[in-house]
Amino acid sequence: MALSISAVVLLAIVVFLLIRKSGLKAGHAVVCMLLGFYLASSSIAPTISELTTNVAGMIGGIKF
Repeated sequence: MALSISAVVLLAIVVFLLIRKSGLKAGHAVVCMLLGFYLASSSIAPTISELTTNVAGMIGGIKF
């Protein structure tokens, strides 16, 4: 659950910065948000969740 909240916060910051700096229009951000909601309720949602969990695990396992 902590990973999901962190991902949501990170993606919200990225969208905010894209709106402010890169000229992403608010309408485009809404379309992206709606796409996320529809993907979350689709049959591919478990695969996306597993992928993000694995990528976060790989990033967390990197030793400097």
